[in-house]
Amino acid sequence: MDGIKMRKAMLKHQNGDLAGAKAGYEELYNGGVVNAAYMMHYSVLLLREGGEENYKKAKEVLKKAEKAKDMNDERRIQLWMNYAVAEYKLGDLDKAIRMLETSHKRGVSGLTYGSLGFLYIETGDAEKALAYNLEALEYDDEDPVTLDNLGQVYYRLLNDKKTAREYFEKAIERKDSQIDTLYFLAQYDMEDGKMEEAKAKLEKALEGRFSPLNYATKARVEEALAKVKG
Repeated sequence: MDGIKMRKAMLKHQNGDLAGAKAGYEELYNGGVVNAAYMMHYSVLLLREGGEENYKKAKEVLKKAEKAKDMNDERRIQLWMNYAVAEYKLGDLDKAIRMLETSHKRGVSGLTYGSLGFLYIETGDAEKALAYNLEALEYDDEDPVTLDNLGQVYYRLLNDKKTAREYFEKAIERKDSQIDTLYFLAQYDMEDGKMEEAKAKLEKALEGRFSPLNYATKARVEEALAKVKG
């Protein structure tokens, strides 16, 4: 019976019925069902929904998920990342970074490269952020998250918008719906007076699913769009 409930909740999540999925996850969780398959999805939903209580709840869920019988190495990498994201959003950037650094030492993955690469940017340490994201690029030179991270390093930390643009353009070629990439490319359009092109990019960004690791929050994108519309 629990298996059927899990499949129904995860299917609702997949189909965009977030309220229905959350209700299903909560029923399972409150019923004492410890299964990583649904708990990982539940933590992602909580993180994307945002807010202090949801971040704390995500940590609680992940701690219990770690002991699930169906936990495996792949899910553990995701678990560490999700837990680190919760710590970051609750204000402990240093702890989040330490967790992902530990995860990276245990096993290299594109997921960790992308997340830790972004958090290094958030520290403001340009040298460290650049070095790590260039290492990530060697690992996978077509990863749109890594390309975007490098764009942000040059744009936000090194004030080299020319080089940043090259990385953003490579990122958008590989994933044309990436929120941060669309946001930054819209900044260039605005500077070039191409308001309609900027508007199109920002509107497309708003259609995306925002992540706790987006520099371009929904509010930030909406603010930029308001400026474009004048």
